[in-house]
Amino acid sequence: MTTDDARIEDELLEQLYRDFESQNLTPLWTQIGDLMPMAPTSKAIPFVWKWSTLYPLAQRAGDLVPVGRGGERRAIALANPGLGGLPYVSPTLWAAIQYLGPKETAPEHRHSQNAFRFVVEGEGVWTVVNGDPVAMRRGDFLLTPGWHFHGHHNETDQPMAWIDGLDIPFVHYTDTGFFEFGSEAVTDDSTPDISRSERLWAHPGLRPLIGVHAMSNSPIAAYRWEHTDAALTAQLELEDEGYASTTEPGHAAVRYTNPTTGGDVMPTIRAEFHRLRAGARTRPRRDVGSTVYQVFSGSGEIIINGEPKAVITGDMIVVPSWTEWSIAADDNFDLFAFSDAPIVERLHFARTQLTEGA
Repeated sequence: MTTDDARIEDELLEQLYRDFESQNLTPLWTQIGDLMPMAPTSKAIPFVWKWSTLYPLAQRAGDLVPVGRGGERRAIALANPGLGGLPYVSPTLWAAIQYLGPKETAPEHRHSQNAFRFVVEGEGVWTVVNGDPVAMRRGDFLLTPGWHFHGHHNETDQPMAWIDGLDIPFVHYTDTGFFEFGSEAVTDDSTPDISRSERLWAHPGLRPLIGVHAMSNSPIAAYRWEHTDAALTAQLELEDEGYASTTEPGHAAVRYTNPTTGGDVMPTIRAEFHRLRAGARTRPRRDVGSTVYQVFSGSGEIIINGEPKAVITGDMIVVPSWTEWSIAADDNFDLFAFSDAPIVERLHFARTQLTEGA
């Protein structure tokens, strides 16, 4: 090929690319490395938010920012530094610390997004879900499935904070979100110890014959700490007695489930609780999909891509898709976890890689 021929070919190629651009077209051969990587390469990065920072900031917001119509909630989202300022903890999950002051009421609303609350400390707030008042206490895991009206009221003279988890990024990406205002106050301001949904559904191994069809969301409004704690304690006791009862030596774990299906509590969010004995360590692994942890009690390390990150009660950690991670306990170590695993599994994209011999 002569120099002139090469110059003409370059000009034609440049014109071809300009014509692609003018017609909103992109050739695969210039994009395949980004579109089809050899393994997942999340823009989200592993990150730790310290409770010692989160809670004081929420307190300051409580002093300065009212709760009510407009902003709706005094919730402060965890923004992953790798996602360009978006208020997302990962590409599929949203996490926030929510703060409700003494005698405050957050008005009712509903939305397509599935939500939950997890309480690391405090009590005295009731969340009202479709008219059912649900007490919120330390260690409780509480559901607000999509399109359920919900509001919160604090009946005490003390503030309370908890974490919220939602599938907001996934719903936003798929253009499937709806929102509707509800009552300015809560529709039932009573304060029962146990919600109606628990009285009907939360009996171990038993389900009422009313509503025997499978439900996409669990009908249980609250999974109480005393039951979670008892299940984890029993696993470690059985391990001590020589029975196979833990996922790894010294590592007890449970998954919150939907009693109508045996599956996850919500179609887009999985929730689990993990307890490690002092000195226990999990095997390094990678998983497709992102997971968020909150330390409930104790201290230890999350080792991410070989780098240990010390964490204590209240701290929150995000592990993006296909990031290597493991956990090491300094003392008895309890962690709440939620992930996008139901989405990944339903789409048949699930994959796990365990480090052999670790």
